[in-house]
Amino acid sequence: MKQIEIQGQTGRSVIAVGESLGNLEKYVHGTKPVIITDENLAHLYHDRFPPWDTITIGTGERIKTLGTMEFIYEKLVEREIDRSCFLVGIGGGIVCDIAGFAASTYMRGVNFGFVSTSLLSQVDASVGGKNGVNFHGYKNMIGTFNQPGFVICDTAMLKTLPHNELLGGFAEVVKHAAIGSREMFGFLENNYGKALGMDTGIFEELVYESVKIKAEVVRKDEKEKGERRKLNFGHTLGHAIEKTMGISHGEAVSIGMVFAANLSVKRKMLSQTEADRIRSLLEGIGLPVNISFEKEKILDAMRKDKKREGAGIHFVLLRAIGETEIEEISIAELEGAVHDMY
Repeated sequence: MKQIEIQGQTGRSVIAVGESLGNLEKYVHGTKPVIITDENLAHLYHDRFPPWDTITIGTGERIKTLGTMEFIYEKLVEREIDRSCFLVGIGGGIVCDIAGFAASTYMRGVNFGFVSTSLLSQVDASVGGKNGVNFHGYKNMIGTFNQPGFVICDTAMLKTLPHNELLGGFAEVVKHAAIGSREMFGFLENNYGKALGMDTGIFEELVYESVKIKAEVVRKDEKEKGERRKLNFGHTLGHAIEKTMGISHGEAVSIGMVFAANLSVKRKMLSQTEADRIRSLLEGIGLPVNISFEKEKILDAMRKDKKREGAGIHFVLLRAIGETEIEEISIAELEGAVHDMY
């Protein structure tokens, strides 16, 4: 088990990679621990949960709404849960987002932590202190910055994931390597087959290296004013595709990364060879690199991206694998790039 610490303005967070769900109780400090989980996790692991109050929510992106938040608040009030409680989100990225937002807003804030159960959540969603819900279909439009006290990344739990969910997490692993570590990218190229075969050692190495890259970015820029924007590599087009096409987050980000790499080539920043390496790795893993879509719907969603400022949007480009450049690109240029490339 390896630990990484993030000390932010909103608190200290310890990410324990390779820790077990069975050791959860030693991380929780509070008189009334409450678990927030989803139906699938409750079915798979309820016998391993500590004997605490549990609030069970539904599954999928459709439940990441203010309506679900209201349901959680009602349950907490019914059970007379006060500010001394400790909320624990056990689940993937959606559960962690919802649990973190609930903890950050209930009674103006209570302590919380996560047991992260999906690859996407372990390498991205549960780490960094961003918690939120969607609004009218737009991702994470309402939320907070607040660090969880801990994140347990139990890599053994990944073995119960459906293959498509595992692939979705790999998109974020590739993203971290592409923006932060040429060495990790090479390691991925050589070992992704073993990881897909559920090699525990390879998995722990990939999760640890991904978390290390993200933690370093968050330490420098907790509230996404500059450096942290690099974590959005592939997400501008990715979020638009996810919203309009109904495909998974990881699949959409994969397509978005290829688009961002190609745009970097077009701007004479990245070599075609490096862009091809990114595309080849994603294809090798089994992620999509292209899709047919209605351009006007995609462009409308991009115009509403929360990273937009006026007539431009902060867009993450690459100068090389492991080296990013954040530039404000006009909406008009992005629209032209979408028309040219698709």
